[in-house]
Amino acid sequence: MDRTTRPARRLRCAIYTRKSSEEGLDMEFNSLDAQREACEAYIASQRSEGWVATRDRYDDGGFSGGNLERPGLKQLMADIDDGLIDVVVVYKIDRLSRSLMDFSKLVEIFDRNGVTFVSVTQSFNTTTSMGRLTLNILLSFAQFEREVIGERIRDKVAASRKRGIWMGGYVPLGYDVQDRKLTVNDAEAASVRRIFERFVELGSATVLARELRRDGFRNKQGTLIDKGYLYRLLNNRVYRGEAVHKGKAYPGEHDAIIENDLWDRAHAIMKESPRKRANNSRSQTPALLKGLIFSDTGAAMTPTSTRKGAKLYRYYVSMDAINNRETGGETAPMRLAAGMVEDAVVTEVRRILQTPEVVTQVIAALKVKKCAVSEADAIAALHEFSALWAQLFPAEQARIIQLLVRRVSVTAAGLEVDIRREGIAGVVREMVAPRNLEAAE
Repeated sequence: MDRTTRPARRLRCAIYTRKSSEEGLDMEFNSLDAQREACEAYIASQRSEGWVATRDRYDDGGFSGGNLERPGLKQLMADIDDGLIDVVVVYKIDRLSRSLMDFSKLVEIFDRNGVTFVSVTQSFNTTTSMGRLTLNILLSFAQFEREVIGERIRDKVAASRKRGIWMGGYVPLGYDVQDRKLTVNDAEAASVRRIFERFVELGSATVLARELRRDGFRNKQGTLIDKGYLYRLLNNRVYRGEAVHKGKAYPGEHDAIIENDLWDRAHAIMKESPRKRANNSRSQTPALLKGLIFSDTGAAMTPTSTRKGAKLYRYYVSMDAINNRETGGETAPMRLAAGMVEDAVVTEVRRILQTPEVVTQVIAALKVKKCAVSEADAIAALHEFSALWAQLFPAEQARIIQLLVRRVSVTAAGLEVDIRREGIAGVVREMVAPRNLEAAE
């Protein structure tokens, strides 16, 4: 070389490698190593131009080229923005991206930072219009190849599902996977059958979900189940021995857990409207104010009901009226619609719980009893009473009212609700404890 010739400017070359799947990455010499070796050889051939490979590695093993959400690529872009790279070298264009739109974004970043892009196996120059045309053509074919591969995979999955073959993914409770096939887990299968049988007995997913949570029943991932999970389990046709693809069911290779008769009975219940099922559950529970409501004469008002067609009407009736006792003078109503009076009592309880006086008394009571409930949690629980009440099923609502209400008096002027203030702190503890338990999980 002529000693008077100025040496070429040193160009820092970053090598980027990518492989869509993780298969083979644990080998001593894998696909990423082969790509890097080819790129290093190309950079070495350009040493006279001042090309030098950087020490940093930008590898994405097991990441698709269909998007830019790749850790190695993100680090490469960050280093380019920091001015640490002059040339990006890849084995093939589709290693960097298979999406024409995504690649145009990358080229904009390259141009903005004065970075050159080089593909070892596809020679072109991105600084010329012809080079950009060639790049766009190659990228179009790369995107076309990606879409064809996607269609091929979807067709294979559809064909396999039609033959009843399990294609991986979420393993439902009641099954294990052996040799890429679903096999029955006897212990879990017994739990699934019991859930279906109990749902048929109760007729309510809400009641069943709370019962299962109270018993500490957990799903395959080890978390307590909720009503949403319960509905997904009850609707999962895998338990009938079927494979489902895009809403269509096909006979599966695996054994069924739920017999057709049990499945049909459970789904006959689910076909009823949620409101009707809630009413059925409610009608099977004790009246909310049983033993708490009295007339102004001191006579107990007992719950009673009558049915007209499919509709149930509930009432509270004074024992004076039932026994035809004379009360004399102007008295309060002797017969009240249960829904109306129960709603009025709950509204009054909610109002009383949120008064400053009651809040102060509850906080003081919790401190005296040295409960592990913070002042902020206690205040939040009192103000969230409405949200809690809506989540309770009737038996729980009745128990809460028994803890909070000493007596409900029906007078000519209206209702008088006598609150058990000593019981409020206990209810607050119950309201806070489940929330702390779920947060710990």
